[in-house]
Amino acid sequence: MDTTDLALAIVHHLLVFSLAGIIGAEFVLIRGDLPAATLKRLAAIDRHYGIIAALIIVVGIGRLVWGLKGWEFYVHNWVFWAKMTAFAIVGLLSIIPTVRFISWNRQASADPSFAVPLGELASVKTYIRAEALVFLLIPVFAAAMARGYGI
Repeated sequence: MDTTDLALAIVHHLLVFSLAGIIGAEFVLIRGDLPAATLKRLAAIDRHYGIIAALIIVVGIGRLVWGLKGWEFYVHNWVFWAKMTAFAIVGLLSIIPTVRFISWNRQASADPSFAVPLGELASVKTYIRAEALVFLLIPVFAAAMARGYGI
């Protein structure tokens, strides 16, 4: 048994589940009234989003290099690339909410009476909803790949 492969898989899965939780937390926190404390919480959660996404990539590369299947299994597997594409789309969809969270937080710090514009709020909620929907494809592709699809 290879404990390196097992450890990398465990860490990878825990990070992916953590990212799912963060997307869920952002979705729940985006609502009609966003006081300054909630904006700060959203900004902090979103920072963790970025850190966890980066760690997923690092650990994923570790799985490619040191995992039991080897990089050859992944590089020629279309399901793997579909999973990577879904992950990249989720990342791209997260840019607008991140930019808005930073902007809203700055504006709320400068002006205690700042209110998040409803149009921006609705837009961010749409982006987070899209992130969540695309994110659902990642475990679908992972399960297919684990069962030998795509090679």
